[in-house]
Amino acid sequence: MKIEQLVGFSEVIDWEGESQIEIAKVTHDSRQATKNSLFVAVPGFNTDGHLFIKDAVARGAAAVVIENENYISKEYTWILVPNARIALADFSCAVYSFPGNKMKLIGVTGTNGKTTTVNLIEAVLENAGHKTGLIGTIHSRLGEEIIPVSHTTPESSDLQLLFLTFVEKGADYAVMEVSSHALDLQRVRGVEFDIAVFTNLTQDHLDYHGNMENYLATKGRLFGGLGKNSQKRNRKFAVINADDQYAERIIEMTSVPVITYGIKNEADVTAKDVSIKAEGAEFTLCYTDRVLPVKLKLAGLFNVYNSLAAIAVGLIEGVPIEKIIKVLQDIPGIPGRFEKVEAGQDFTVIVDYSHTPDSLENCLKTAREFVKGRVITVYGCGGDRDRGKRPLMGEVAGRLSDYSIVTSDNPRGENPQDIIDEILPGVEKYAEAGAFRVIVNRREAIRYAVNMAKAGDVIIIAGKGHESYQIIGSTVLPFDDREEAKAALRDRNNKA
Repeated sequence: MKIEQLVGFSEVIDWEGESQIEIAKVTHDSRQATKNSLFVAVPGFNTDGHLFIKDAVARGAAAVVIENENYISKEYTWILVPNARIALADFSCAVYSFPGNKMKLIGVTGTNGKTTTVNLIEAVLENAGHKTGLIGTIHSRLGEEIIPVSHTTPESSDLQLLFLTFVEKGADYAVMEVSSHALDLQRVRGVEFDIAVFTNLTQDHLDYHGNMENYLATKGRLFGGLGKNSQKRNRKFAVINADDQYAERIIEMTSVPVITYGIKNEADVTAKDVSIKAEGAEFTLCYTDRVLPVKLKLAGLFNVYNSLAAIAVGLIEGVPIEKIIKVLQDIPGIPGRFEKVEAGQDFTVIVDYSHTPDSLENCLKTAREFVKGRVITVYGCGGDRDRGKRPLMGEVAGRLSDYSIVTSDNPRGENPQDIIDEILPGVEKYAEAGAFRVIVNRREAIRYAVNMAKAGDVIIIAGKGHESYQIIGSTVLPFDDREEAKAALRDRNNKA
């Protein structure tokens, strides 16, 4: 697409340079700039993209998008815009010919459950014969091809290029996690979703959003946008967790048909007679006049909810219910989501991504459903993130654990001990005397839990899940809770 055509796809204050330049690629990363690429200088949280314009041009960028007029120059073709993030999304959609409009798009948002729900929906659609791209926290994937990710929802230029890759490889669906940051930072601007799923809303990211009302309003944009300025003929739907306290508020934000799911409240797709066991969850599925048994290998009440969301999406898309149930029952688990670590021990070790008070509570309540001995919890809180949830995490662990070990998570730019000090008032409020311990080093904390465990105990290692790193300061170090737990179990077994 030529520059003179491209400038018509977003709000532009002014531009100057070569009008006939053909743009084939859009990027916000100067290191990815190549010949015939458009570099968009996005002001970030840690640095400013305008500082990398010369690097992008040196690498071959044909033009640059700026929102700071101080970077107007005769040395390159420039486009001045009021908002670089909006321009990044608009120009990416245009250059890549709106690839999202050539597939059905399903977006899943909520504080907890996004990753599992997206994986379950993908499995249902794939099993029904649809080639489905997946975009999520763990990775993006199309078939067997894995694409690493750096954000839950990629930046708009990366997202549109990913959509284009999916389309070129024959995908007819894409299912993706949609984070509140992505909605606020325009990463999904120009993306026309056909189905939006709401899992839940609990305290998280208040360091960014400020309060729950702002957090809710940001999530609500996904549902408010359904069916607006539609370029596709597909009918739109919202799938809502009826048991969440914000369900009615979300429903009020959308103008499309709503399908609800739940366990406690009246809903279109309901689970009754729920039974939670170590080896999975069982329930009776009820919708319209159908009553069907479901036996999951996924444990936890939260996975019943995630499965109900996937069932609702499958039904909307015309997948026979028998096929939906079969594929859900065959799924062994999702990496880092209530994932068991086995080494022949007579107690249970589970690694889970739970890093909010609500997700940790759900995780520990699930463990209490089947534990025969004690629940031992290893957990912490990330640095440079919502500080308000730290004592709440401590309260949950103190209340629902028989013994808890407070440790470091991803401290980032904070002192790990300072983070722990903000957790301790919560755990001290509920834990019995001597029922918790502070071990700052996460590796040592995991080993301590493994070595103290007895037959029938359940160890929950919470917070990092699938992550294979630990961020200390600005350094990213290799660290995987699952591998650390395996190593600790091997050492224990060798000593025995």
